[in-house]
Amino acid sequence: MAYRTKTYLAADWTGDKDAIDQLHKWNDNNYWSLSFTDAHELTQARDSSLNCSIKVSLGERLDVSKTFVLIVGSNTKSLRSGSCSYCDSYNSYTYACARGHSVDYRSYIEYECEKAVRDDLKLVVLYNAASVDKSKCPDSIKYYGTHVAMCFIKDGQYYWDYETVKKAIE
Repeated sequence: MAYRTKTYLAADWTGDKDAIDQLHKWNDNNYWSLSFTDAHELTQARDSSLNCSIKVSLGERLDVSKTFVLIVGSNTKSLRSGSCSYCDSYNSYTYACARGHSVDYRSYIEYECEKAVRDDLKLVVLYNAASVDKSKCPDSIKYYGTHVAMCFIKDGQYYWDYETVKKAIE
């Protein structure tokens, strides 16, 4: 088993990129004391990879992670990307993979959350909002870990909540 030292970030990389960028901004800036090593820096699957090979790559990164951070946004729970049903090798008539791989209907997010819970990682669920809304959280992680909002509202304006996020992650 690999030595677990990394922090794994999972999110809707299109809808919640602002939250991911903010975490990296805090991590990369010498002014802030948030510090983590992103597991995604290890290896990357090519965009043209099969969904199953991408999940293998995600699993390898999870295997060296001690902390799993899920950013929950408006569409996180409904994401389907990563399901075999969206792969060109999936045969919808036979419900089988044309390449002989096992079929997995879970999205990347569902796969990541289930593996993080099963592997007993430290679980942090950050909501890209000013409040926690567990109805937007994937069911497999909904009742585990620390759930906090990444933002707060002051004078009708949204602000990133560095102290709350730092406390949850570290």
